[in-house]
Amino acid sequence: MKHGKKYNESAKLIETGKLYDVEEAVEVAIKTGTAKFDETVEIHVRLGVDSRHADQQVRGAVVLPNGTGKKVRTLVIAKGDNAKAAEEAGSDFVGAEEMVAKIQNENWLDFDVVIATPDMMGVVGRLGKVLGPRGLMPTPKAGTVTPDVARAVTEAKAGKIEYRLDKTNIIHCPIGKVSFGAEKLQENFDTLMGAIIKAKPAATKGQYIRSCTIATTMGPGVKLNVAKFGN
Repeated sequence: MKHGKKYNESAKLIETGKLYDVEEAVEVAIKTGTAKFDETVEIHVRLGVDSRHADQQVRGAVVLPNGTGKKVRTLVIAKGDNAKAAEEAGSDFVGAEEMVAKIQNENWLDFDVVIATPDMMGVVGRLGKVLGPRGLMPTPKAGTVTPDVARAVTEAKAGKIEYRLDKTNIIHCPIGKVSFGAEKLQENFDTLMGAIIKAKPAATKGQYIRSCTIATTMGPGVKLNVAKFGN
């Protein structure tokens, strides 16, 4: 794969074959973030599980202490007092069946997180084919199907992210922006990695965390020494 000049310059900052400690990896990743915009810093964690088996799924949600640096637009699907609570909590969009119809009929997707009360899931279920592939379907595990919609809105806006395995057994998650600096990014990293380690399935055999890479949106990956994560 051919890369641009900036990418190749950034790649020179990374020692070939070296496995970095978290602190150093974060600092190197920041140095590679040379784009004209504030790049997102992401982690990519390959796990020693098989996502095809239900007892080896790894999925959950965690609030990053320093947020993600992204303005999160929330849609709450609820009625009555719950809808009022969502509005008071500052949700960008609140509604019930009319919101579901808007998504179905207009392909409206101007939101980042969907939260629903349990009693509305029968209606929200109709959106499975639209929201599912985009990772937007509310789930109890992610805390987005809940009677406490106000709390869910507050957490989403504070930097709550969902982590889940893809088909290749890798978790991809943002941990903030280059502008955060090393200390805040490392705090976010430690919080997210702690949650992933805690979510280790009992059925896992052998090494759980196989590899972990930190990278900016446009930059090369910095590989971490996963032996430090207590496999």
